[in-house]
Amino acid sequence: MDKHLIKLKELYKYFNKYLHGKEKALKLSLLTLFSRGHLLVEDVPGLGKTTLALAIAKSMGLSFGRIQCTNDLLPTDITGLSIFNKKDNSFEFLKGPIFNNIVLVDEINRATPKTQSALLESMGEKQVTIEGVTYKLPQPFFVIATQNPAEQHGTFPLPESQLDRFLMKINLGYPEKKHELEILKGGSSRGSISRSQPVLSKQELLDLISFIKNDIFVDDKIYNFILDFANATRQNENFLIGLSTRAMLSIITAGKASAFMSGRDYVIPEDILDYMKYTVTHRVVLKNNIHENEKAEIVKSLLESVPLHA
Repeated sequence: MDKHLIKLKELYKYFNKYLHGKEKALKLSLLTLFSRGHLLVEDVPGLGKTTLALAIAKSMGLSFGRIQCTNDLLPTDITGLSIFNKKDNSFEFLKGPIFNNIVLVDEINRATPKTQSALLESMGEKQVTIEGVTYKLPQPFFVIATQNPAEQHGTFPLPESQLDRFLMKINLGYPEKKHELEILKGGSSRGSISRSQPVLSKQELLDLISFIKNDIFVDDKIYNFILDFANATRQNENFLIGLSTRAMLSIITAGKASAFMSGRDYVIPEDILDYMKYTVTHRVVLKNNIHENEKAEIVKSLLESVPLHA
């Protein structure tokens, strides 16, 4: 475990050099990546989402792709398509931007539902099927999708099946004044990040992810607490849709990643509870159409009603 923690410290040194005022977003992003999940960021444009995604890719020597969603974006613009090669008299598959380790899907809710659905298989199965042929995606595979607040014009709300594929949903928010002043004085760091050298290799990252998956201990009390909470969301009269089995698996994996990032090889309740706001709220559907903040309070109240047995 020590060698992995040393690499984690090197990553933090790298990010401290290029990113200002994004410590919380960075931690949540890394936690999602280490958990083999995907991240949904809901915020207004211009708050550094692209810079964050690029820094994560460059720090670990990962390929980076970007998809700018519009209402005329086609599924093949994401996955790729086959074209006829006259020279070879055969069809040749041209890979789309989804075939990268880190994929930034910008303003995902501006794409039509048909185009959004092109991401479902890739996010869930780490593969895409085109014209009957299945192509494996590179590993690791990490989608960072951004969406505009739902009240903005020209947006298509993500369906529950799509939301359930995101391990976390977060907001970056505006940086503090001192950090924003540093950004204004120093300008964009994107150019420097593009020229930077990785501090972690792709294989080292895969080894770290494997360690978190296989070597972090979870006690049965933690498993039972998550099961009890999931059943509470399914049985509560205020909920239309409760937590899925996939959601519970994601929460457990996130707990393992949290334990590792805290220097432990075992999960404690805080590894689960501290992130429920980000891992649960977007996955459940309440009967009344209420604001996201009120929804988070209802989830928190239900969470507090479920006992964690000693």
